[in-house]
Amino acid sequence: MKVFLSSFVLLQVFGSSVAVYKQWVPNTNFENAANWDQNQIPCAKDTVLFGSRKIVSVFVQASHSLTDMYLPLNGEFIMAPAAGFEAFDGNYNPGCETASEVTFKSTDNYEWYDPTLWHAATSLEDLDLGKYTFLVDEERVPCQYDDVIFQPETSFRVNIASEQTIQLKSISIMGQNFTSDSTLSEYMQGSSAKLQFHGQGTFRLSNTRCPDKSGCECGNSVTHERVCAALLQKSRNQCPMVTCKDAIKPIGHCCEICGVIITLTYSADFDIERYRDRIFHNFLNPSRNNGVQMAMSKMKKLQIPLRVVPRGLDSIIQIVLIDNKTGPYAGTHAEQLANDILKDIADHGKSFGIVTANLQVATGSNWSGQGISSYLGLLDTGIFIGILLILIFLGITLFLYKNDALRSLSSLNLSSLWKRKGDEEDFRTIVEGFDNPMFDTQTKGFSQ
Repeated sequence: MKVFLSSFVLLQVFGSSVAVYKQWVPNTNFENAANWDQNQIPCAKDTVLFGSRKIVSVFVQASHSLTDMYLPLNGEFIMAPAAGFEAFDGNYNPGCETASEVTFKSTDNYEWYDPTLWHAATSLEDLDLGKYTFLVDEERVPCQYDDVIFQPETSFRVNIASEQTIQLKSISIMGQNFTSDSTLSEYMQGSSAKLQFHGQGTFRLSNTRCPDKSGCECGNSVTHERVCAALLQKSRNQCPMVTCKDAIKPIGHCCEICGVIITLTYSADFDIERYRDRIFHNFLNPSRNNGVQMAMSKMKKLQIPLRVVPRGLDSIIQIVLIDNKTGPYAGTHAEQLANDILKDIADHGKSFGIVTANLQVATGSNWSGQGISSYLGLLDTGIFIGILLILIFLGITLFLYKNDALRSLSSLNLSSLWKRKGDEEDFRTIVEGFDNPMFDTQTKGFSQ
């Protein structure tokens, strides 16, 4: 067991406006009442218990007077300036009249892949102000181009057991920022890191932003099941009840929602940050839309042209809108906003590189068009009508052929084209067939 002093420097991460910061929420600080079995910080008359086999890293922010304290065999106390422990001298604060044993809880159950244990924001200032970003569950866990922050003046312990390498842009641990694998690897071999991180997972740092202006995928789809298992373990693997009749489930989310999903296909001109700014400034910032939250990201989706034959996974832009309405009104505000966005796409979508928009809606009041595709002025009208006429012609042709009408008509027309017997014989000769060397038989053609 070791106790040492440390000074801290506030983190300064220099990045662009498109950066996403993910901050770890739980801490193992001595002054955090949630870390004690009685949900209160130990008083002067209390006996403090750390299990002998408990592995802990504990940050101590202040000076404490205690009657007795039992320390673990493997752990550390990180002392802020002026912090420390002293023997109880008979003086105690109000509320500490009764002596008791207070036990430090186990912190081994905090998992890296639990989305409820992270806060996300687009700036450090927003993190400090509590202006957190709404994301689908997969993306609440740090993505491959995110900056990860474990706050200064906090201790922690997190399970990183994983078969997958955890890819990040950078990681900050108690004020020390790491942007390269070499410097992080050196830190991870130290005694403090072994108390802070447990499990066989490894980190890989890129120190680069997403290189694609249309956006980059988070990279957590391969751990989707683990993310959802961690999310739902506290609710016995049950998703929250929703009040809409036909709830919808966004890609990357663990549970169904009442709200809206807008799926965009795009051209090479699409810039996700430019379009996200337009949505925020034109639609989310006005006070009339307070209570609506949006998540926008690039995803992989199985594409089925004309709902006939799957053609594989294509990249799409998914926009998820939810609101704070409940009961029969759940999702209705999000639906209104979605209609405004779709109208804007019809008017200006081409200038932003948007090709098509697909809308799914589920509200508490009724079924509102789940699965309806909207091409809102993004395709040339003539092309659309041409495709429609071709489909109608193919349908009529198939119907006539199936009922022998087309074949009878074809036979009648062919007979009228050849007036002489020689012409008819020539036709029969052309379509007579060919020798099949595989089966040593002759395949006959059409005859008149």
